[in-house]
Amino acid sequence: MSDSKYFTTTKKGEIYELKADLNSDKKEKKKEAVKKVIASMTIGKDVSSLFPDVVNCMQTDNLELKKLVYLYLMNYAKSQPDMAIMAVNTFVKDCDDTNPLIRALAVRTMGCIRVDKITEYLCEPLRKCLKDEDPYVQKTAAVCVAKLFDINPQLVEDQGFIDQLKDLLTASNPMVVANAVAALSEISEASPTGSALFDLNSQTINKLLTALNECTEWGQIFILDSLANFTPKDEKEAQSICERVTPRLAHANAAVVLSAVKVLMKFMEMMDPSGDYIDTLVKKLSPPLVTLLSAEPEVQYVALRNINLIVQKRADILKHEMKVFFVKYNDPIYVKLEKLDIMIRLASQGNIAQVLAELKEYATEVDVDFVRKSVRAIGRCAIKVEQSAERCVSTLLDLIQTKVNYVVQEAIVVIKDIFRKYPNKYESIIATLCENLDTLDEPEARASMIWIIGEYAERIDNADELLESFVEGFQDENSQVQLQLLTAVVKLFLKRPQNTQELVQSVLTLSTQNSDNPDLRDRGYIYWRLLSTDPAAAKNVVLAEKPLISEETDLIEPTLLDELICYIGSLASVYHKPPSAFVEGRTSTRRALPQRSAGSGSASPEPEPASPQNQPETTVIPTNQAPVNDLLGDLLNLDLGPSNQQFMSPVPQAPPQQQDSSSFDLLGGGLDSLLETQQSSTVMMLDTQPPAPGAPATGLGGPVPQQSAPPPAASAPAGNLGVLGDLFGVGSGAGQYVAPKEVWLEAPKCKGLELKGTFAKRNNNYYMDMTFTNKAMQQMSGFAIQLNKNSFGLMPAHALNITSPLNANQQIDVPLQLVISAAHMQRMDPLMNLQVAIKNSIDVFYFSCLVPMYLFYASEGNMDKRYFLQSWKDIPGQNEMAFVINNINMTTDEIQEKLAKSNVFTWNTTPEPPIQCCCPVNSHECGRLQQH
Repeated sequence: MSDSKYFTTTKKGEIYELKADLNSDKKEKKKEAVKKVIASMTIGKDVSSLFPDVVNCMQTDNLELKKLVYLYLMNYAKSQPDMAIMAVNTFVKDCDDTNPLIRALAVRTMGCIRVDKITEYLCEPLRKCLKDEDPYVQKTAAVCVAKLFDINPQLVEDQGFIDQLKDLLTASNPMVVANAVAALSEISEASPTGSALFDLNSQTINKLLTALNECTEWGQIFILDSLANFTPKDEKEAQSICERVTPRLAHANAAVVLSAVKVLMKFMEMMDPSGDYIDTLVKKLSPPLVTLLSAEPEVQYVALRNINLIVQKRADILKHEMKVFFVKYNDPIYVKLEKLDIMIRLASQGNIAQVLAELKEYATEVDVDFVRKSVRAIGRCAIKVEQSAERCVSTLLDLIQTKVNYVVQEAIVVIKDIFRKYPNKYESIIATLCENLDTLDEPEARASMIWIIGEYAERIDNADELLESFVEGFQDENSQVQLQLLTAVVKLFLKRPQNTQELVQSVLTLSTQNSDNPDLRDRGYIYWRLLSTDPAAAKNVVLAEKPLISEETDLIEPTLLDELICYIGSLASVYHKPPSAFVEGRTSTRRALPQRSAGSGSASPEPEPASPQNQPETTVIPTNQAPVNDLLGDLLNLDLGPSNQQFMSPVPQAPPQQQDSSSFDLLGGGLDSLLETQQSSTVMMLDTQPPAPGAPATGLGGPVPQQSAPPPAASAPAGNLGVLGDLFGVGSGAGQYVAPKEVWLEAPKCKGLELKGTFAKRNNNYYMDMTFTNKAMQQMSGFAIQLNKNSFGLMPAHALNITSPLNANQQIDVPLQLVISAAHMQRMDPLMNLQVAIKNSIDVFYFSCLVPMYLFYASEGNMDKRYFLQSWKDIPGQNEMAFVINNINMTTDEIQEKLAKSNVFTWNTTPEPPIQCCCPVNSHECGRLQQH
């Protein structure tokens, strides 16, 4: 008989009749009554008044009836917590039942009842079930621990359930192992730090790989995710794990396949790129990814978003599978657009003809958004594959001839980008573009056409007439068009000034006097003043040679890409954002791909980044060209909220490179890093006499060019002498030396934000003196700063003090006091390296700079001669370095006085033997200078 009868509408007095049946002595009648109660509960009727009567039915040996009662309890226990206590004794009794199914059912139900009063009684039965001899009970109890942690985390930790879960990792039953891994993973995800709760070693890894072949598909996913968080100790172990994970690529479940792909993608980073095993894995990864595209559209979309990441990391995996990504007529628009994006990433000289033929077909589709993206894709192909540029331009011209308005406008936009990539190459098509001027009604297309006219005004006979037609409706144009029109008219005037003076005067007047747009007005004033004061300078500025645009501008930044590879198969890989960007309160440690030199075997999700480059130059990071190893990965977790305070805990840096202990340098990299030079065996000499006429000056890096009639204190360029050259007289002024500000963030690379800075010491306080300049066309606000852990524990004493927004073209000087914190100390390589993140309303920017060593010289560092000599002897001879500084026109006393202002003290001033100097950095670190 069908169960549908339980869902039929019943007569009056239904609750009363159910109550009577529930208390009946007949088991069948009682069971029928409970089924009716569950049916009523399922369709939304309130049957909570029957709670005591249903609970009384728990005392039964009938497993089906017990399941129904437990289901009712899970639904209504939260609304009837006091009544739910009545069921506790039965739960405890059932946990000791001889039937393992009943034991498992009891502990599962107790875990699902989210009532604090119940959880207090759950601990002892749960502890017994975790040690149960039946694996079915054990695997159920393992999941129950994760549920209990969600209700009361402190209780789980106090009762030692996490340690019991770790013990289950060595169980003989694969399902128990899988559920223990799943529970530990869930607890780790739910914990505030998000850090791994268990360390994986070779023995545990072997156990997990064995269980991988025998557990359910969801258990396999949890095990694969745990394996992905493991860092093998060497390449051989990574290959061994990959061998045992590879069969999962043939699994029918797409989630299992993506989890296996994630493990392989991570471990491939540890292998020799030129090795045969990498080629084998690449061949094995391609078929399962292609197979995913034959599933339903929703699964296809998830697969395509993950493939997009994989292709950006390793395009060779799918380089021969272009046809798979050709769009089908019945694909949903979201699948079409994603396939189109991947097609561009896979485009190469070998398949470009095939791709262009497809894109041309797509441009005749009925879906406007898809057509627009297809036309833009043709332009991207031209920019990416130089050999195909001419064919792409020809295809775009064919599309323009169709006279379809939105196709023509998109084609003009991408042709402008082609002109920027290949200047002076395809100007013959400008006449065809000008024929379509009257049809352009979208701001971006109009702005692109105006740019083309202005850029090639000298080759267009009627350029002035064309621009005049735009100027007539200047006030009604979009701001993007107005800005482009202003620049184009100025270009035209500089190229053909004879008959365009009235036109440029008209546009400048409209821009400066009749416009409310501050960006337009400012640009108009700049052009006006340039043209009126120095036309030659205006020509150099406006008609300057422009850099070529990059091949692909929409690539994900390398550090973020590496992090997203670690999240393949999750929402992060679909959104192309780290979990911290869309999960509220998520503060877990940022994941990154392991390095090939990694020697750790821990399960930590964060591999140690490689040492920074030896060059101590300031760089803006991240950049698309920079190696992943050089990025400030851990600063990517900077909070993007409105607060200006620092909340993040930086990720530990990699240990310094191994070096001989006998040659260990107290300055961490030697004086060469302090002096900004790579010379390892140079002699420093203080020459108080000017060099002989015609003799070349000698600096740290080799010969230094002489300056004509140099002033006494600036005979040698500061850039060649480094910090010690600064201290010895290159520069002037009383007090401790302060280096001139250098550019830390460049405006073109940082969305208009320029940052210059230096370090200073005032009143025994450390300062980071910065100058912020907004060179963007929009306002900037919400400034914040974060310093990574560093060798001297420097951290901001307060939040960055920029209270008002920084308007376009505005500049502000901001001193930031720094304090030293022991908790913020971590040795860097080079020693003085400081990694910084700056956040504002536009983005987060990263850079590294070198803190000058002399900043830490202590005023009380003057040492007794005997103590100094003893300290000098304790330093290994190979750590001694000497350098030559020429053209210092100062007496010995003047040199001593100047050094003392920067807390560098001398104890021997005779010309022979050499002067001995001590530069203490809150500990006794010594250097030697020789004076001739």
